[in-house]
This record gives sequence, structure tokens and C-alpha cells, in this order.
Amino acid sequence: MISLSSAKKQLAKPNTSWQICLLAIVGGCASALLIILFNLSIEALQSLYLKKPHDYTSLDDISRIDLPIVGALVILVFAWFTGYKYVRTGIPFVLHRLKVAYGVIPYRNTLNQFFGSVVALATGFSVGREGPAVHLGAACSSYIGSVLKLPYNSIRTLCACGIAAGIAASFNTPIAAVIFVMEVILREYKVYMFIPIMLAAIVGSMITSSVFGPVHEFEYIRQISLEIRHYPALIMLGIFLGTVAFGFNRYLVMIIKYSAKYHIIPRFMLAAFITGLLGYAVPFAMGIGTSAINFSIENQWQFQLLASLLAAKILMTIFALGLGIPGGIVGPILGIGAIAGTFISVVVAQFYPGSSFASDFALMGMAGFMAATLNAPLAALLAVVELSNQIEIVIPAMIVITTACLSSGQLFKNRSIFTMQLDIQNLTYRKPPIENSLQKIGVLAVMKTKLAIFDSREQTKAEALIKSDHNNKEVVVKKINESKTTFHWLSKAEDQDIDQTLVHLDYHQLIPVSSQSTLAEVYQLLSAQRAGGVYIYKLTQDEIVGIVSFEQVRSYLTKGK
Repeated sequence: MISLSSAKKQLAKPNTSWQICLLAIVGGCASALLIILFNLSIEALQSLYLKKPHDYTSLDDISRIDLPIVGALVILVFAWFTGYKYVRTGIPFVLHRLKVAYGVIPYRNTLNQFFGSVVALATGFSVGREGPAVHLGAACSSYIGSVLKLPYNSIRTLCACGIAAGIAASFNTPIAAVIFVMEVILREYKVYMFIPIMLAAIVGSMITSSVFGPVHEFEYIRQISLEIRHYPALIMLGIFLGTVAFGFNRYLVMIIKYSAKYHIIPRFMLAAFITGLLGYAVPFAMGIGTSAINFSIENQWQFQLLASLLAAKILMTIFALGLGIPGGIVGPILGIGAIAGTFISVVVAQFYPGSSFASDFALMGMAGFMAATLNAPLAALLAVVELSNQIEIVIPAMIVITTACLSSGQLFKNRSIFTMQLDIQNLTYRKPPIENSLQKIGVLAVMKTKLAIFDSREQTKAEALIKSDHNNKEVVVKKINESKTTFHWLSKAEDQDIDQTLVHLDYHQLIPVSSQSTLAEVYQLLSAQRAGGVYIYKLTQDEIVGIVSFEQVRSYLTKGK
């Protein structure tokens, strides 16, 4: 039977192990169940006043104005109850916590994400489900790691697994979930993370499929009919989507910047008022975007109607998210992309008489706009393939995605909306390359555990042992001064006399470091003096279970370990 301490030591290594895979499955199950509860809560709330989920056209004109206002008031009451400083939620907040806290998320932020997003999604705000899915999945899995006091590097991996499970559970897109985590959340591809993240995504998708059935959100869209002769029109669509993505990102960030100086109450009420007014005029623009996509395809020849729907959806989304309404961005941008694609199909159809490209261009619009807005081309491609359950769209979607990303990035210098949000909110999401590398290795994996511990009265004995040629242990002197315990590491100095007749000793006071820490924390503590070491403790700082020296950290950096 493997002990918990040996399991933690294995988890501290940047390797694929059965322990991290088992935890990924457990975290994936917990995350998926939480997402199912989240989705059922939205449907239960909407069933009180809507005939069909997310169909706000069944409401009368005044109700469409009142509903977002009531929703904003409910969200504000809950935010006041938990504390306004805990209203930060969503993917940018998770990216920030991954860098500064290995994905550990305060539970009050998670409560605001769950209840606030349920109300926002149920009352017509143009926000999506994937932001809450990322936040809730990350919080759920990282909480398991925190309770078990696992090494922080493994908690980071568990956080990524929870995110993958949450996305897969929300949309039944396990492959896109894995790529989204690697491309958008972690922004790196590490082989040892692939298997646990894939397992979590599989579990999330399986659990959701067993509850809601194995359905894909846009599989009702008929088989595409695009041919090679239509590819120039796809290039035109990509350029249009890249231009719209630049404007969307720019004005969303602008609203975030200029609204930050105002209190949350007027911001939320303004978002509700704008949503209500636009919903009064264009009811199909309300909600996550499903009704907007269906309406745009069904009314593909109504050029002016599509233009007004596109404008309303964009305005509704940037004001809701820019003013802080809890929710995600991917759902609305899929809707905007589909409307934009259908809009362009009306123009393209003039050059191909007798042809209809509405549903084809709607799918292409989703892929291109998501890729250009998030700067995540591969995740966008796989998301649309899985959502539509059509592998045939790969080549045309790749043409639209590359054109949209190139036009957005090269012509307008557009970046991912998530990094733009983090920059404008002054949230840390970058670490120096050295710390990024060292964050992946827990101190338990490298610490020296063969210790010879002496109290201060035995210091002479400790010095004699260090001078001995047969010593194979690290010598530590424990001192207690005014009920404070310190540990001092004794070692041979590097600059010995040439004749070796005298042995000089170095005395280093060791700095306490939790057993959950990584080599990044050790490097931060020792980089100034570039010498010495830290001692590892489990429960209290009065106990010592191992030592990590600066030379060990240097070795990992210089030898590529």
C-alpha cells in the first residue's frame, strides 16, 4: 500500500503518474456534476417565465425590459452578501490565479460565479456558459488538491483538468476542451499534462452525455455544400471577421477601462438597462446566442434585419461583459460569428445564383470570429467541428480561421481578448521563464531527506561530523530562542586551503518553506544571495522533513532536469 507521503512525492514530479490520473478523474467527475447542477439551475429558473429555454421572444415587450433589470438587482444583492471585492470571475480571473496561486480560487468568488452567472444567463444577458464552466471546474478540482494538501504543481495540473472537464461537460466537446486548456489557459503544450487533462475531459463529456444525451449543439445544421470555387468568398468572410473581431476587442476593453472607476451598482444597472432596451427592439439578440443563430439562418435573405441583429448582439455583449456582468464570452462570440457569416452569405449569394450558403457561412463565421477574438485558432476549429459534428468543415474552416487571424493580428495588431482584459485590469498572468520552469517541480521531489539534526548544545559534535570524510548526511543544528525555532545548515565551504589541512565550514540559516511549495518559491527566496538553502516542513515550522539548497535549483536550471 502506497502511503500518502510517497504519493505526494510522486505528484511533486513533472511526470505522468497514475496518482495524478486518478485525481484528474475524481476532479473531472466533481467538476462535471457541478456543471450539470449549474445548467439545470438555469433551465429551472427560465422555466418559470419562458416557454422554451433561451427563447425570449415569448415575453411581451415590457417584460424584456424588466427581466435584465430584475436579474441585475438579484446579482447585486448576492454580491453584497458575499462582498463586492469577490465579484471577479471568469476566464481572465482563472488565468490570473493560475499564475499567482497555482489555480487555487477563493470560494466566495466561486459562489458569485455560480449564482451570478445562473441569474445572468437566465435573465437574458448576452453572456456565455464557458466562462462559468472554466471557473467552476478550476475551483472544484483545485479545492480537492488544497484539501489533500498536494504539491502546488500538481494542484495546477488538477486545475487545468477541472477546466477541461467543465468545458467538455458544458458543450460535449472533449477534444476542443483539451486544446482550449493548452492553447488558451496554460498557453503551453506539455506531454505529461496531456493524459490527465484528456481523462478529465472524457469523464466530463461522458457524465453530461448520460444526463442530457449525446447531443451536439449545432448538429442540426445540414451538411455543408461548399466547394473549391467558393473559397475566395471564404477569404472575404475571414477578412470581415478579423475586422469585426478587432473592433469587438477594442471597444470591450475600452468599456472595461472607463467603467472601472464607477461602483458596481451603477455599472450593473446600466448593463441591464442597455440589455433591456436592445432586447425590446431585437429580442433574438438576448441570451447566449442560440436563438440569434437560428433566427439568422431562418431569415437569411433579410439583409437589414441581419445587420440590426448583428449590431444589437455586439452592443449587448460588449456592454454586459465590459460592465462586469458574470458570464463567459465564447457563447456570445459564436452567436456574433454565426450572424456575421450569414450576413456575408447574403452578399456572396449574389455571385452564385440559386445557391444558399447561410448555414455553411454561419459555421464558418463561428470558427473565424472565435479564432480572431481569442487568438486560439486550433481551439476554434475543433470546437466548431465538434459542435456541428461535421468533419467535412475542416478545410473551409481553416481557410476562414487563417484569414481572420492574419487580418486581425497583422493589419490591426489584435490580441487575445483575455490577455487584453488582464492587462487593463492589472492582473498578473506572466511569470519570468525561470519561475515558469521551476513551478512545475515540487520541493518534495528534490529535497534531501538524509539529515543529522543536533541541538545547539551539540554544535561542536555537528561540526566534527561535517569535517568527517565518512559523512553522507546533511548536518542541521536546531536552535530555540524565545520559543522560536530556527534551523542552521552546516556544510563544507567551497574555498578550502590548497593543502586541505584545514576545513572551513559555512553556516546557513535555513528559510522555512511549506511541503506544498515548488522550486519557484525556493528560487525567489534564495536568488538574492545565490547561496544557502531552505528547510521543508509539513504542518508546523518547528519540524523539518528535508532540505533544498540553491545549488539544487541551479542544477535544475543549468542541466535541463
